[in-house]
Amino acid sequence: MKEQDAAQRDLKDRNREVFEMLVKSYLTSGNPIGSRTLSRDLQMKISPATVRNTMQDLEALGLLASPHVSAGRIPTELGLRLYVDELMEVGELNDEERERIESIADNRSNNIETLLDKAGSVLSGLTQTASLVMAPKTEAPIRHIDFVSLDRDRALVVLVMSDGNVENRVFKPPVGQTPASLREAANFVNAFACGLTISELQESIAREISKRKKEIDALATELVERGLAVWESGDEPTKRLIVRGRSNLLEGEGSVHDLDRIRRLFDDLERKRDISQFLEIVDESDGVRIFIGSENKLFSLSGSTLVVSPYMNAERKIVGAVGVIGPTRLNYGRVVPIVDYTAQLVGRIVSEPV
Repeated sequence: MKEQDAAQRDLKDRNREVFEMLVKSYLTSGNPIGSRTLSRDLQMKISPATVRNTMQDLEALGLLASPHVSAGRIPTELGLRLYVDELMEVGELNDEERERIESIADNRSNNIETLLDKAGSVLSGLTQTASLVMAPKTEAPIRHIDFVSLDRDRALVVLVMSDGNVENRVFKPPVGQTPASLREAANFVNAFACGLTISELQESIAREISKRKKEIDALATELVERGLAVWESGDEPTKRLIVRGRSNLLEGEGSVHDLDRIRRLFDDLERKRDISQFLEIVDESDGVRIFIGSENKLFSLSGSTLVVSPYMNAERKIVGAVGVIGPTRLNYGRVVPIVDYTAQLVGRIVSEPV
């Protein structure tokens, strides 16, 4: 981010110390921080007037803001991002925190969603925020696929799974589709579909079509792609977002502005209980990610922070995510290792079911 790079270059030693101390004080108290308070706490002996001038410089850089006239300063989203990326010290889990997280794995005879529900409760309790846990999508391997013509503009996908389940979906085939191309497409898919899950098959189909584009009839190619897209975009009842600890968001929130923010966040949580976007935002990463304020695309209107980490199965594939959502004045250094350790534990649970 260009703004952040420019801000970092302009931060001198004194500015850096004033900025870091102000952010830490704000994250602890949640209140605007004044120059007199900072002058008292800084290691450097700097007068309140000098601190005030430094704070004005930091405000000019877009790192601080003054919420009220003659009030102290608070860090902006840009300021918090700079602090998180460059200055934050990540803490270590203490024994009690580690034991509470590891208690998620107790009573392993429970089903996976019960365990994930417990993970959400532990996360919420430790961080005093709302926790978000995306349950993994479970897929049985495929036994057989058929495409059946119903009409000129309708076709049916019949998917037989190795666990005995059979699913049928109606979709619109490409123009000019014939029974012969239906059979050709089914033969093409079944040649290497057996034993793969839907997501694995989609990846395999894409690679195969790319290699054999000239050999495959164009209609069959489009049919395969459209037919599989039906499954990709269909309802996924096993993909569930578990939300715990929403009441934590109300604690300490007294102003009308804060309550409005929480109300908007609650509305988002209700509307997005089953969203897959929660997983998509971490699908390209393998560690904890922090989304501050407007960076948080899922809940941007509420001005909240999302700290989230994916978890993986035994094949090292991302299958779900855990995280917390709360005010931008989170104790980031403490929350990050809690989310990270919880994600690692959930990954082990998913990879080694009892």
